[in-house]
Amino acid sequence: MSTVSADRDGPLVVYIHGFKSSPASIKAGLVRQWLKSRGKEGRFRCPDLPYGPAAAAKLLEIEIQRLLEQREQLVLIGSSLGGYYATWLAERHNLRAVVVNPAIRPYEFSAVVIGPQKNLYTAEEFVFTEAHLEELRCLEVEPITPSRYLLMVTTGDEVIDYRRAVDRYRGAKMRIVKGSDHGFSDFAAYLPEAMEFCGFGKT
Repeated sequence: MSTVSADRDGPLVVYIHGFKSSPASIKAGLVRQWLKSRGKEGRFRCPDLPYGPAAAAKLLEIEIQRLLEQREQLVLIGSSLGGYYATWLAERHNLRAVVVNPAIRPYEFSAVVIGPQKNLYTAEEFVFTEAHLEELRCLEVEPITPSRYLLMVTTGDEVIDYRRAVDRYRGAKMRIVKGSDHGFSDFAAYLPEAMEFCGFGKT
């Protein structure tokens, strides 16, 4: 968990990284740097999530509850599987969330995720199982409240069909970017829009 002190200047952003990712992810770094450059580094958190969905959900729930008890104004940014977790939390706690190329029904992708895996940033190895898929299924929420979300997707996403996300978040504010990739390599160009949605105003 990032442990910077909060300065209560604007919302507190909780960034939720994706599968096989970490707080060292490029997009998390971009959000952190955006806030730091504006003197708001204390308004950023990025939990280091365990690979197991139930354990990740428990860690996130504890952290969100702790911050809410401190009367923090929270907003979520979730990427890929982190977008799936962010949706679960947004509906559970009535929060706003930016979801970036979010996973849609990730429990359906057994052929892709079952078996040995390696974290892209830490090189930690782990095994994802059928039991983990069931844990993901338990975090599905229906229906969702579209007004809570900014959906940011890329048509060139090679992992998730962006049209499924558009359908899932129908009625939400959306930014559909032509081309790019699942990692949203040009995310920096759209970060100001995401941060405005988070409540930081135009820059």
